[in-house]
Formats: sequence, C-alpha cells, structure tokens
Amino acid sequence: MRVRLVFILILIITGVFFIFYTSDFIPRETTDRVDHVLEERENKLQTKEAPDRSYIPLDGEIYQWIGQSSDMLLDTLNEPVRKDLSPYGYTWWVYTDQQEQYLQFGIEDDEIKTIYATGMNLDLDPIDIGQSYDTVKEEFSFPKEVTYSKGLSSYTFRLTKDDLRERPLAKVTNDVFIQSYFDTFTDQLSSIRIVTADILLKMQPYEVHFRGSLPEEPSFTEGEWQEIESGMEQQIFDITNVVRNYHEKSTLEWEDTISEVAFLHSKDMSDNQYFSHYSLNGHGLKERLSAKDIFYLSAGENIAAQYPDAPAAMEGWLNSEGHREALLKDDYTHLGVGVYRFYFTQNFVERP
Repeated sequence: MRVRLVFILILIITGVFFIFYTSDFIPRETTDRVDHVLEERENKLQTKEAPDRSYIPLDGEIYQWIGQSSDMLLDTLNEPVRKDLSPYGYTWWVYTDQQEQYLQFGIEDDEIKTIYATGMNLDLDPIDIGQSYDTVKEEFSFPKEVTYSKGLSSYTFRLTKDDLRERPLAKVTNDVFIQSYFDTFTDQLSSIRIVTADILLKMQPYEVHFRGSLPEEPSFTEGEWQEIESGMEQQIFDITNVVRNYHEKSTLEWEDTISEVAFLHSKDMSDNQYFSHYSLNGHGLKERLSAKDIFYLSAGENIAAQYPDAPAAMEGWLNSEGHREALLKDDYTHLGVGVYRFYFTQNFVERP
C-alpha cells in the first residue's frame, strides 16, 4: 500500500519537543556477505500553558505535530499504513509511500510524543534531509551535554565523540529535543527524530547522569513482544527501501521464508547470549539459507544488537562500511528481516 504524504499546515501549534539517543546502549553491528561461498566481513510536548520558546524556533510543518491528537492526524493524513506497538509503550503510526517518504508518529494517551522522518520532499524547515553537517549545526548547536529538569529532578545527557558525529542531540524547548542522524560517509543529514522528555528518558539513547529517578521500563506479554518485533521488522524493511531509493538503488521485495531465517538467528543470538554471523553450531548464513531450501545467486547479512529501536539500528548500519555496502548493493532483489527483542538481522538475497 502506498500513501502519498501531503502535509497541509492547518494550525501553528504551540508545543514542546523532545529527541534523544543515549550511549547507555553500546550498539554492536557486523555484516556478512555470501556470494555462492560465504565470506565474512564486516516533558510534555504540547503543554496546556504557554510554551517556552527560548531555545530553537522550528518553522517546519512537521514540528507542529508534537502534542497534537490522533484525530488531527487522521483528519489530515487519513489512516496510516500500519500501527506498530513500540518497546516503550507508545504506538507508531506509520506513513510511507515505500519509496520517497517515510514518517512515524509515536502516539501515547492520544497525543503525538515523538516523530521519526526520513526521505525526500519533507517539510522540515529550518533544515532538510541531505543538508551538510555544518549547515545543520548552524541551526542547532551540538553540545557535548544536554540537560533537562523537572521539579527537583535533573538529567544530563552526555554525548560521546561518535554520538556528536552521528546523532547529535539539541534542545528545542525545555522538554522537547531533536536528534539529527547523519550519514557519515556523505556528511549529510539522513533523518531526524523529535521526542519529548519523558520518552527520551525511557529510551536512554545516550549516557545519562541524573538526580531523582528514571522511568520504569515497560513490561510486555509474549504476545505484545511479538507485535513489537513484527512492527520493527516492517519498519526496517520500509526504511531500507526508502534509503535505497534515495541512493538510486532498486526496490527490494519482502520474502517470508528469508525473514524466518533472519528471525531465528536473532532469537538464537538472544537466547544464547552471543553476537556473530555464525551460530554456536558453526553454521553461517549459507547453511541457514540452505536449511530452508532458499535458492540464490548471492546473499548478505547485517546484524545489530542493543539499539533502542528499528530506526536507530538502520542508522547504525548506514554508518558502517560493510553494512552500508549490503544495504545499497545493486544486485539484491529480496530482503528478509527478523527481530527478536533488541537483536536485529537483515538477510539480503539476489534471485535469478
């Protein structure tokens, strides 16, 4: 299903924004390629009171959605392509044409709390996808420490050198942040995430020092986890094709059997607490595909662990040479994605 995203600015909304990434997560990723013979390589957004505008004025249409209701989203953009439960309690409403544009609106208690956006022709003023690091930095200074306070509690997000280079954090208002993801191979903005303080503290994508307390981690049933994992699989698939289209590569097709292979490897890594293209029995991608009678001319695998969600894992792969090569390889025709908890696997296949 393709949805042509048309954003019509109806209201100028007063709001507070939040975005985050903490280094409590030590992202790990690696990539593996098979060409007949396997070779390893590798706080409240919309406040009821007057908002604090003492930080960064954001004029782009997309920013006005923070704090809006789901009814407003429906009235303007109609039904989303999907509604995916997130691992942090809110629900992603996904809008994408599966080629040029991709947006996720995170809704909790009928209020938009976070937005992730990538692709082309998006109204993100004063910045835009594809702009250089230095150009974006002119709009948002990228400090090594970003602070947030609520009542007697205070929090400081400390960014590493890699954080500042790949996903710097900027404060928009007291409790809304914007995270800018950069493609370090082109030095260009690849996507953005807007997030409220409460969601940022749940995800903790950066190292955080605090006085007070952190939110409790959400608890999910096995059925809810399956829903979360399925949603992240679809998000990775959609974002992969939007990224490939941006780089003028062909669109990949989804294949269930390949996805099953990917899922079983993610689950095996989680269950047995290892991180490798090779299972504990020594089997690699070649053996896993053969076990499911999957015929291919060439194949490749990306794996990642401990990223806070699917968009974050995608940005990690994009900034790793081996993973990037697999993401953008011309020859691949099909893709299977498997997610188990916070273990992510992509299996690419070239069909004849």
